[in-house]
Amino acid sequence: MKFRVVVQKADGTEEKRLIDAETRFAVYSQIEKEGGHVVSLTEGEGKKLPKWMNIQIGSGIKTEAKITFTKNLAAMLSAGLALPRALSVIERQSANKYLKNIVTDLETRIKSGGTFHEALQAHANVFPKIFIAMAKAGEEGGTLADSLRIVAKQMESSDRLTKKIKGAMIYPAIIVFAVFVIGILMLLFVVPTLAATFASFGSKLPIATQIILDMSNFMRSNFIVVLIGLVVLVGGGIAFFRSHVGGTTVLFCALHMPVIGELTRETYSARAARTLSSLLSSGVEMLTALSITYEVVGDNVFGAVVKEAEEKVQKGEQLSLSFVEHPKLYPILFSDMITVGEETGKVSDMLSQIAEYFETDVEDRTKDLSTIIEPLLMLFIGAFVGVFAIAMIAPIYSLSSSIG
Repeated sequence: MKFRVVVQKADGTEEKRLIDAETRFAVYSQIEKEGGHVVSLTEGEGKKLPKWMNIQIGSGIKTEAKITFTKNLAAMLSAGLALPRALSVIERQSANKYLKNIVTDLETRIKSGGTFHEALQAHANVFPKIFIAMAKAGEEGGTLADSLRIVAKQMESSDRLTKKIKGAMIYPAIIVFAVFVIGILMLLFVVPTLAATFASFGSKLPIATQIILDMSNFMRSNFIVVLIGLVVLVGGGIAFFRSHVGGTTVLFCALHMPVIGELTRETYSARAARTLSSLLSSGVEMLTALSITYEVVGDNVFGAVVKEAEEKVQKGEQLSLSFVEHPKLYPILFSDMITVGEETGKVSDMLSQIAEYFETDVEDRTKDLSTIIEPLLMLFIGAFVGVFAIAMIAPIYSLSSSIG
C-alpha cells in the first residue's frame, strides 16, 4: 500500500515522501527509526495524470544532471557531510522530478542499512556500470569522494567528446535534409507548372526531363503512399543503424573513409583509455575494469580488442599485447604508452594521458572537419541545382529558340 507522508526531520526541515508499506504503523515505525517525525499521513498516491500523459523517454535525467549530482555529492562528502545528509540536500536542491525520486530512494536504502553502490544498483538504468563499480571501490577503500570526482570527470569528458562529434554532424545533416525537402516541394508544386508548359508545345522531351515529370506525376497521384513509404524508410533506416548489424556496417564504412577513419579510431581510443584509467585509479581491479570498459566501448571491433586484452590478462599476459597486435584500430601511441605504464607501474596515469591527448586531437579534428565538409556540401547543392536546371529549364530555352 502507498502512503503520502510529510516527515519532519531531526534538523526541523520537512519533506514530502511516498512510502510503500503494509500498514500505517509500519510507516510510523520506519520514520522513527530514521530519526524523523510524521507530520501527516494519507493513504494513496494522490491525483495522478493519465498514463498517456506520463511519457518518459529513457530515464528522464540528462547527462548534465548526473554530472552535477556526482560533483555536488563529492564536494559535500569531502566537506565532511554524512552520505544520507548529503543526498537529502541534493534532493531538496534538484529541479528534476525523476532525479529527486531516485535520490530519495537512495537515501532511504542507505538509512535502512544498505551500501551506496547497492542502492545505485537498483537504478542501473540511470547509473551506468562504471559509476556503480567506482562507487563500490570508493566505499571499500574509504575514498568515495575521490572516486565520485573521478567518475564525474570521466562522464564530463565523454559527454564533451560526444557533443563535439554530434555538433560537427549537425550542419551537414541540416543541409542534406533541407535539399531533400526542397526537392519534394519542387516535384509537388514547381514541376507540374512546367509540365503544363511542355505539354502545350507537344514536342518530345529529353530523358532526364521526362524522368522528373514522371516522378512528379507519381508523387502527386500517390502522395499518401509516398508519405507512408518515406516514414517507413526513415524508421527502418533508424532501426537498422541502431541494430548490431547496422552499427557494424556504419563503423566499417567510417573506418575506411579518409579523415573520418582516423577520427573514429581516436574517438574509441579516447573512450577506452578514459574509462579504464578512471576505473583503475578508483581501485577497481584490472579484470573487472576491462570487463566494464568492454561494455562502455561496445560490442564491435574495438570492444573485441578490449575483450581479448581481458582474456590475456587473465592468463597472466601484459595488457599492452592485445593493443600492439591491432595498430589499425588502436594507434601505436596507445599501446606504447600502456607499455611504458606497465614498465613504470603507472598504467592508470599513462591511460589518463592517452585519453587527454586523443580527446584534444578529436576536438581539433572536428573543427577541421567542418572546413572539409563545407566545399563538399557546396558541390552537392550545385549538382542538385544543376541537374534540375538542365532537366527542366534547358528544354524551355530549346523550345523557345525553335519557335523563334
